[in-house]
Amino acid sequence: MSSFGMGMGQRLDMRPDLRITPRMIQSMEVLQMPATELLEKVQEALQENPFLEHLDARPEIVDAPPEPDFNPDGILKHDPAGESAFSRMDEINRDWEDHFDSDHRPSRGALAEMSDRKYDALQNMATAPLTLHDHLTEQLAYLDLDVRLHALTVFVISHLDDNGYLLGHDADRQSIYPIHAEDLAASYSDQPTAVDEIEEAIRVVQSLEPAGVCGRDARECLTLQVTEDTPHSELVRTLIRDHLEDVGYNRLPLIQKRTGHDLDTIAEAIEELRKLDPKPGALFAESSTRYIVPDVVVERTDDGGFDVRLTEDWMPSVRFSKKYVPLTKDRTQSPQMRLELKKKMQSANWLLTAIEQRRDTLIRVTREIIAHQRQFLEEGPDHIQPLKMEQIADRVGVHVTTVSRAVDDKWVQTPRGVFPLRRFFGGGTKNQDTGEDVAWETIKQKLLEFIGAEDKKDPLSDEDIMKKFLLAGLKVARRTVTKYREALKIPSSRQRRDWTG
Repeated sequence: MSSFGMGMGQRLDMRPDLRITPRMIQSMEVLQMPATELLEKVQEALQENPFLEHLDARPEIVDAPPEPDFNPDGILKHDPAGESAFSRMDEINRDWEDHFDSDHRPSRGALAEMSDRKYDALQNMATAPLTLHDHLTEQLAYLDLDVRLHALTVFVISHLDDNGYLLGHDADRQSIYPIHAEDLAASYSDQPTAVDEIEEAIRVVQSLEPAGVCGRDARECLTLQVTEDTPHSELVRTLIRDHLEDVGYNRLPLIQKRTGHDLDTIAEAIEELRKLDPKPGALFAESSTRYIVPDVVVERTDDGGFDVRLTEDWMPSVRFSKKYVPLTKDRTQSPQMRLELKKKMQSANWLLTAIEQRRDTLIRVTREIIAHQRQFLEEGPDHIQPLKMEQIADRVGVHVTTVSRAVDDKWVQTPRGVFPLRRFFGGGTKNQDTGEDVAWETIKQKLLEFIGAEDKKDPLSDEDIMKKFLLAGLKVARRTVTKYREALKIPSSRQRRDWTG
């Protein structure tokens, strides 16, 4: 047996009241779920469990009847308020802390597998979106191509990647390489094919929409999008061919020296270059758009305070149904049928209790977060305060892993906007003049202010920004300035410099 298994067994022998049960797993899983996932779980349960019923108007969730004799987890008696189960879950967090991952929580995938979720098969039922290959092939119907050229053109289209590039993949060398006409001619198996036939097919594909498809590298892709109507078209082609790296590093004087064009014209050509799409096929890639449903709303009250409430309009009205309870004791039913019904009844009971625990925990945790970050809500992001999850855990009276699950993938709608609850946590530094704690989020905001107000003819270096922080009473290392600048995707001072006019 592994050391992990032995350690777990020893813990269970020493603390039999802390063994993990399906009910505990469900409680942890439901607490960690964002609103959209919980909605899916409840909808699935309504379809599969006869002891749950949906009402048009939200009723109070009624207590399930006492559990019948069947009770494989006898230590977990029904608890309407959820407090004892919640406490046991919290004790398990503390007792098994060393076996959790670096974020102090078991992975959602492990929890999902342990709770035997089956909803995945019902997802992705919508009609598949139009692919790039479909879009290009459909356009061929409007072209006057003979059968041979049409077949070769479809063959070329089949070799485009999701971004629209004509690329191959060497699995042995784990490398990607441009596919040339010779490669395609050699691999076309229907009949011997000349290179010039493939080249003609490539030209056909390159004439289709979106512009830029069937390029073998970024330069060819971008060049395909430049037309005679493009302002400064010849200069734009020159920039693509010879100066992409110089454009990336804002080396306008070097481009001026090598092309002979003035800085203003070069700047205009660069603006045209930036309008081109380096990944024309990505538009047709499967969308991974994520819809955010806030779990909590924070609203200002008439007396100047803040009220915290859960948003549950999206949640179906669900309560325990007693309709089938008599069948669990009906001796005319087979033992197997009664056993399955008892399992369903117990599962419904657990789910309703887990949802109540989630509501209670989420509202308590959010209230403490808002109480600590009141200045953020009143005065803006500059005034966010350093906050650790341990602080909230102490105030709520739970383990830090419970707080971590409660805020994971949860969003809060506030008068300042919609934010992930994790946004309100983070370390900081001290203001040397006042001794006050300053959150790293505030440091980021000030960095944006410094760069936003700089002279673009002589932008601030990271060393200059560090000195500005010192003048504001904030000791921030230059490497920290660089780290946050890069995290905010702000170019270096050289790349930000305006060389024109």
